[in-house]
Amino acid sequence: MDQINRQYGAQDIQVLEGLEAVRKRPGMYIGTTASQGLHHLVYEIVDNSIDEALAGRCTHIEVTINPDNSVTVADDGHGIPCGQHALGRSAVELVFTTLHAGGKFGGSGYKVSGGLHGVGAAVVNALSERLEATIYNEGFEYHIAFSRGDIAEKLRQIGPTEMHGTIVTFKPDPQVFEELDFDYVVLKSRLRQQAFLNAGLKITLTDLRPDPVLKKHFHYEGGIRSFVEHVNKNKTPLHSEVIYFSGEKENAALEVAMQYNESYNESLLSFANNIATTEGGMHETGFKTALTRVINDYGHKKNYLKDDEKLSGEDVREGLTAIISVKLTEAQFEGQTKTKLGNSEIRTMVDNLLGQKLSDFLEENPATGKIILEKSVLAARARDAARKARELTRRKTALDSAALPGKLADCHESDPNLTELFIVEGDSAGGSAKGGRDSRYQAILPLWGKMLNVEKARLDKVYGNEKLMPLVTAIGAGIGEEFSLDKLRYNKIILMADADVDGSHIRTLLLTFMFRFLRPLIDEGHVYIAQPPLYKMSRGRQVRYGYSDHERDRVLDEMSGGDPVVRSRIDVSRNKGLGEMDAEELWETTMHPEKRTLLKVTIEDAAAADEIFTILMGDKVEPRREFIETYAKSAVNLDV
Repeated sequence: MDQINRQYGAQDIQVLEGLEAVRKRPGMYIGTTASQGLHHLVYEIVDNSIDEALAGRCTHIEVTINPDNSVTVADDGHGIPCGQHALGRSAVELVFTTLHAGGKFGGSGYKVSGGLHGVGAAVVNALSERLEATIYNEGFEYHIAFSRGDIAEKLRQIGPTEMHGTIVTFKPDPQVFEELDFDYVVLKSRLRQQAFLNAGLKITLTDLRPDPVLKKHFHYEGGIRSFVEHVNKNKTPLHSEVIYFSGEKENAALEVAMQYNESYNESLLSFANNIATTEGGMHETGFKTALTRVINDYGHKKNYLKDDEKLSGEDVREGLTAIISVKLTEAQFEGQTKTKLGNSEIRTMVDNLLGQKLSDFLEENPATGKIILEKSVLAARARDAARKARELTRRKTALDSAALPGKLADCHESDPNLTELFIVEGDSAGGSAKGGRDSRYQAILPLWGKMLNVEKARLDKVYGNEKLMPLVTAIGAGIGEEFSLDKLRYNKIILMADADVDGSHIRTLLLTFMFRFLRPLIDEGHVYIAQPPLYKMSRGRQVRYGYSDHERDRVLDEMSGGDPVVRSRIDVSRNKGLGEMDAEELWETTMHPEKRTLLKVTIEDAAAADEIFTILMGDKVEPRREFIETYAKSAVNLDV
């Protein structure tokens, strides 16, 4: 009791020296110690090399995943300075051991920089079991090594060289990270994006772990024009030319590339100093404002629109793929994650520059202008149809005393932060889920039959759809442009489908709908996928479950004590459907918060997510066939 009641005093104040703070709270610097944070280490080092490219000193960056899961990043830039700093240590030592030490705080080293906060190299060093740097700078080769942020080998000059650049090899610390295996596909997507954003820069990714070795080169002279072509490669463009504008003003530069396609979906990707601004910001606002104004002005001028007609921003962006890239000296990002750009002057710059250049383009290219206007006008008509359908739906709801869907078994808790909604495939599984749930905070919504593939439909087709609208009504936050997280009725939206091909198809249809029309649900981390067990193992009264082939084998070994004779006597059944489990089994294996496994749905790369939904659910068959042929050998848990 004395320990609990003693006063909070000066002795309780802790001072974390050097990189100790990073190791103590790694999530503050890299977001998470799971896979996403692991890959973030690579991005931080690569971003430093990208900054060299932005400064005009680097033409080639090589990233190598080594057999021991360490990563090497090499560039042909200037090389980190190795001379003595005024603080009494070498500049390279400061870069790797001191937070907020770098050439990005107002000196002449970098005009523009993605690594704005100056913590990248030091954070990677702090979270690495070992980090080594070889530097070619001002005619000499240098070497330095660290262990968990502390110097392991002092900086030494090896000898003269004509080379220039920096090579950093780091091995993530197993004491920090939950996962240590780098994903080649994840890194490939990120590095390809960086090559698009820096026209002419060569980036090479090599994975030395598999046999044969994987290697990919990225080099796009077309820059973000090539980026738009890549995003639209599985879609049907409405005009062959990618519209491209660029311009500079004071301490900022702007590039915009855009092309319309036949789809009903908008793909707007924005970047500031090569950092993906997934939450948008002032550059996106300026782009949207200018685009809407210019298309409306052009429509009125060419008599496509009546005087009182006005296209909305949603109308003029239907089927648009656009890349906005700004590079500025004093970028103001919100937080270390840098997902939103806050520079207000950029909004005015983008608005003015795009407004003028797009107006000129439409005047000079009337055929393309006509295509864009016709697409926008059709979108406006569909929006009007959607509005009427929405109002009709609302009137029906208002007249219906039970405003929520009839099949929804709601929970008793009214605080949305404490509630969960299970979207369950089929009435049979829905019945088991209703019987097994904790009705205080778990709600159940059964879905049945084949639902609409929204990749091939506009919003007006969603309203009134008997499969999708009950879901929209239950979630309560609206749809499309009207979506508001403030109205969300459940903190967790959990997709619970069978572990077979049909279940996978239903999950994909639901995720497509959420990605296209309920996107903030995913962006803000409210969507999860339940993991029902694949196997049930019984021996007498003992019953165990396995969630993968590996876990099945492990459980069988435990139940049999390693005796092969006992192991053929254990009854093993594969759970094909949720409906095959009774209420108690479903609760114990899939719904109980302390025993279940949930997969959180996140979007690390919006362009890659857009591409995969287009391939899997779009009109074109050939990309889908190619995808299936490529990944067929990776498929698991197929019910065949």
